[in-house]
Amino acid sequence: MRPSFYLLLFLCTITVTLHAQNENTPFLNIGDPAPPLRVRKWFKGLPVQQFEKGKIYVVEFWATWCRPCLASMPHLSTLAREYKDHVTFIAIDVMENKTTTLENIKAVVERMGSRMDFPVATEDSNLMATGWIEASAHEGIPATFVVNAEGKLAWFGHPKDLPAVLPNIVNNTWNIKEASSRLNENRRLRDLDREVPSLLMEYKVDQFKPGSVTKPDSILFAINEMVRKEPKLKYAPFIAYDNFRFLLMTDPDKAYAYGKEVLVNPTYQEPAYNAIIGNIAWYSDKMKIPGKIYELGAEACQLEIDHVVYPELVNLPEMYSKMADMYWRSNNKIKAIEAQQKAIDAMKVKQALEMTELETKFQQYKDMKTF
Repeated sequence: MRPSFYLLLFLCTITVTLHAQNENTPFLNIGDPAPPLRVRKWFKGLPVQQFEKGKIYVVEFWATWCRPCLASMPHLSTLAREYKDHVTFIAIDVMENKTTTLENIKAVVERMGSRMDFPVATEDSNLMATGWIEASAHEGIPATFVVNAEGKLAWFGHPKDLPAVLPNIVNNTWNIKEASSRLNENRRLRDLDREVPSLLMEYKVDQFKPGSVTKPDSILFAINEMVRKEPKLKYAPFIAYDNFRFLLMTDPDKAYAYGKEVLVNPTYQEPAYNAIIGNIAWYSDKMKIPGKIYELGAEACQLEIDHVVYPELVNLPEMYSKMADMYWRSNNKIKAIEAQQKAIDAMKVKQALEMTELETKFQQYKDMKTF
């Protein structure tokens, strides 16, 4: 196929982007000295004024409005108790709404009780958010930073990954150079992958342009060229979404083979199972999809469920029901029924948790007269 002028322009853009990304490195990296603590008020526990050499610290950033932050606290508290002789855990409240008062924050900390079993403070102005989270290009909260005994950042990321990291830092077997290199490579791949949707817009339907049509062959050609230039992007989420989508439209057998590879090949994050689930769900009533593709979709649904960190924050009944639908459309009635039964069981658990939460809030209203 002879590439068009716009496709050639696209490929030039890819080359420029691949080189430019290397220049956009955040100025706070693993291995750098830990920024200072900028605290306005301590709500709980023994205050930490500064990081002392010879001691390890876990600094957890959270906010009262952040449900994943609150859901992570019991797990962090378990770790804090396990490593109490080796590691000091502290939680710093950041990024609060302007209407949130110190009393509001204090009330949340008190309600958490032993589920937040370490010192808790709030930042001074926004100095911690900018000096730590934004400076490291970490995407929002919850965000966990580990300061090693030398006062350097040994690691930062999502609190769900801390249990796998902390033992190595405590045992002094953690390789900071490797961790830094891995982090920067993941940043680079993430930034490149996120360029893909805008770069491919030229070959997709423009609802504001009469006669505009999608060009699947051009899109697939462009994706192949980008992957040829950077092979590590082959299974990245945005690449995977468009590649699977247009393979599904043009060659379902190739879509199936590629989708199987996507599910077992993580890139800068876990495998791109949503690229499979989302496309199959969208096209299920718009085109004829082979049964094995629906089976693939059910596998992706299971993978999504397996990667759930905090079950109380997701709609498990809906996820299992979607899996059941995939199995049903693939003509696997037995597995469809099994998945739907799991959806029913998950709904019972969800309703019980919601009722407990409502009763807890009701009692709090009665005890405090105000919230």
